[in-house]
Amino acid sequence: MTLKLRENCAISLLVPTSMGVRITPVDGQPVHCSTMYHMQATSAETNVASIPAYLGLPVKVLTTFVKGSPIARFIKDNLASRHMSYEGPEVEQGGPWGYRHQFNIADSGFGSRGPRVHNDRAGEVGRTLNVKDFDLDRIFGKEGVQIIHLSGLIGALSPETSKFCLELARAAKRYDTRISFDLNYRASFWKGREQELRGVFSEIAAAADILVGNEEDFQLCLGIEGPEAGGKDLANKIESFKAMIERVKRAYPNASVFATTLREVLNANLHLWGAIMAEGDRWHVVEPREITVLDRIGGGDGFVGGMLHAILRGWEPEKWVQFGWACGALATTMLTDYAQPADEDQVWSIWKGNARVQR
Repeated sequence: MTLKLRENCAISLLVPTSMGVRITPVDGQPVHCSTMYHMQATSAETNVASIPAYLGLPVKVLTTFVKGSPIARFIKDNLASRHMSYEGPEVEQGGPWGYRHQFNIADSGFGSRGPRVHNDRAGEVGRTLNVKDFDLDRIFGKEGVQIIHLSGLIGALSPETSKFCLELARAAKRYDTRISFDLNYRASFWKGREQELRGVFSEIAAAADILVGNEEDFQLCLGIEGPEAGGKDLANKIESFKAMIERVKRAYPNASVFATTLREVLNANLHLWGAIMAEGDRWHVVEPREITVLDRIGGGDGFVGGMLHAILRGWEPEKWVQFGWACGALATTMLTDYAQPADEDQVWSIWKGNARVQR
């Protein structure tokens, strides 16, 4: 395995995040005509971390909470139920117009009607994430971390969180912790901060060992030329995506793993799902295959979580992308944004296309 991990660590995967809740109309209905909703705790980064956490690896979440908030309690209980430890400061709400945990209001779509997502992040407490609230020498030095997973969503959330992610990346390098970075570009986060964030993302990417992103992420976060325009057939775009990743590899030679997912939406409930991963000089490709989708949100996070779990388990690189692909497919069969694998065998059954009943 080309990606050597630090040994004797208390934490397999560390994820900094801003926690919130998602409310989803029941029965696949649209938001604007629904009266009943399901609420769940969520964040992209804990979506990733759920895979190794459910499969028995030690995971820690760095976040921040609104003091005395019932939503904060709901989130803490959810993280505990997902077998994750967490730490972070308790921030005073500051009155009705003060801090709160973000709301994500999203339906799942159905058939020819695509899903719609509305983010309500005003007063988001996660924007206050600050390195001074965490003892990095204890976390990285005494406890020990094998991989830290950083997300562009947190990196671009506020100037404070940008600095927070930079300091985490720098600490990880000092303690020989591997860095995973999912670029996760969001235009609304970058508006008016393009030059500043390009510098932040470039420094984190230069330190990263694992870089994940789609064509838009690499172009808009790092200025890398994207894949050539092509037809709708994703399988025919693979060589073009490989060429893009080669350009990323030349620009960021510290990384040894580069990955992107491939998705073509046939309808809200039927997608073609594939993936490409470069590991050193070797390519590992999952040709796009049909998957049935209950809710698409979290599929990409499931891919990253599955890939990181496979790396942490020390499997052969060929299995990294396979397990990631299957975890992404699993996530789309669940109403939570995160996959909840029963065991590794369940994931491998998805990879093998075995949906037979298990008794």
